[in-house]
Amino acid sequence: MAGKKKKHVSNLSSGFEGIDFKKYSDGLIPAIVQDYSTHKVLMLGFMNEKALQQTEETGKVTFYSRSRKKLWTKGGESGNFLYLKQIQVDCDNDTLLIKAHPAGPVCHTGADTCFSERNHSEDFLLYLEDIIALRRQASAEESYVARLFAKGVNKIAQKVGEEAVELVIESKDDNEELFLNEAADLLFHYLVLLNAKGHKLQNVIEVLQQRHSKR
Repeated sequence: MAGKKKKHVSNLSSGFEGIDFKKYSDGLIPAIVQDYSTHKVLMLGFMNEKALQQTEETGKVTFYSRSRKKLWTKGGESGNFLYLKQIQVDCDNDTLLIKAHPAGPVCHTGADTCFSERNHSEDFLLYLEDIIALRRQASAEESYVARLFAKGVNKIAQKVGEEAVELVIESKDDNEELFLNEAADLLFHYLVLLNAKGHKLQNVIEVLQQRHSKR
């Protein structure tokens, strides 16, 4: 019918169509960016519907610049892109949590985050320690970690030894994937053993730091 207002059809994927972009007069909503691996908060930006759509389509986090009045992809000039892993919406449908892998420092100052916090991949090991402690309390039927603890510290230590031997064997070959997987298995079970003995990775780091200071 002539003169009838055309209905807006959203191009966003289902699940994001209920986001309330009209809640604020400028049509922008806050987008908190979190490192997918370390869970560090990296930065805060703003998105309109087009920025969110472009983020979904390209896999690179894109914002709307309030100063430049246009879309901008983080890392477009520096190459330090934020590679999208997951998007979550808060309970009021007016704030986004963007989980991403940063390709480099996030802040324009060169800092890891816009809050001047350190964000290194080894921080994930500290997170993994917390997961191990949590899984230790689960039932043995539900958790591999709980089953390890149920067998006692001697069996855990034996498992660490087995993984170390497997790593040594793989180091003699040229299969990089198998070598890295065995290295990951050893590191994981080493963290389980530390927990079983009542210690954390930080305790080991402190010993290394003390040794380093004496050299």
